[in-house]
Amino acid sequence: QVLLVESGGGLVQAGGSLRLSCAASGIIFSFNVMGWYRQAPGKQRELVATITDVGSTNYADSVKGRFTISRDNAKNTVYLQMDSLKPEDTAVYYCNAKRSIANFWGQGTQVTISS
Repeated sequence: QVLLVESGGGLVQAGGSLRLSCAASGIIFSFNVMGWYRQAPGKQRELVATITDVGSTNYADSVKGRFTISRDNAKNTVYLQMDSLKPEDTAVYYCNAKRSIANFWGQGTQVTISS
């Protein structure tokens, strides 16, 4: 059974930084794409950033220049470095991993930014 476990969420002041991690277990293959999505209260889940197995990245316009996604293929782990955080970044952040038609989600980690 594939399991994605996020860590690193928390409460920080605006302008601060957080680093999220997502470790995958229960797999013997690598994911084609790993990424982060977020969902704020009353809003739909939205893409934050993705990274392919060869390192190609994609970011939401709202986080470009502030967030950096990276991955360690050997550890099946994806990271999200979040800098210059804003109150509007407050949300539950979900890890996502895809291989072919299979799509996996983590349980989510809360990120709260105070003004």
